[in-house]
Order: sequence, then structure tokens, then C-alpha cells
Amino acid sequence: MISIDRFQEILEDLAEELPAEFYDELNGGILVDPGHPLHPADEHGDLYIMGEYRVDPAMGKYIVMFYGSFRRVMGDADETEWIEEMRDVLRHEFRHHIEGRAGVRDLEIWDEQQIAAYRAENREEE
Repeated sequence: MISIDRFQEILEDLAEELPAEFYDELNGGILVDPGHPLHPADEHGDLYIMGEYRVDPAMGKYIVMFYGSFRRVMGDADETEWIEEMRDVLRHEFRHHIEGRAGVRDLEIWDEQQIAAYRAENREEE
């Protein structure tokens, strides 16, 4: 398991992989939150929100990465696995930002489909 300080270091490195243009209008940057929020659709206490793109009237546009969620999901996985998951989540959230700026909802729709599939799978298990 990696520490929150190491998580922040890795996140900074991953953020540097992305083109500067991706940060246009992302005035709140990328934040690390120690929490481990569950998705509202969670049914078994294991559907954690790993990252979130937010648009807030007061704080602007920013990305939150939830260290606590990564800790619970990744556990004792090696650092390489943590990095890959962090990269995937960070790029997913950046895609929300970029699509939002372009007025496109493709990823938002895909996310909704994933949640619908999760709910359907849980109904079948009952």
C-alpha cells in the first residue's frame, strides 16, 4: 500500500504526462481527498468513487482523486498497479473536463450505462 504523500507524488507525475491544453479552464486543478466515498448506486459497500470531475460555482472546475478509495480498492497491490489505475482514473476525469468544454456527453453516457449494468447485475443476484 502506498502512503497519501506517495499518492500525491505519483499524481503529480501523471499530471505532467498530459498536454498543457488539457488544463485550459481547469482553474481548480487536481486535488487529493483522503476520503472513500461510495457511489450513490452502491449496493454492497464496494462501489467506490475513485475520482470525480467537478464544476462548482465557487471553486470552478477541478478534479478530485480519492486516496481512501484507492486504498480500499487497490490495497496491497504493487505500486505499478496503483500507477496504472491512477492514470486510468485521472485520464477518465480529464475526458469529462474536455468533453464538458466541447458540449459532448459521450463519457457521461458511458458512465450511466456502466451504472445501469451494475444495477442489473445486482438485481440478477437477488
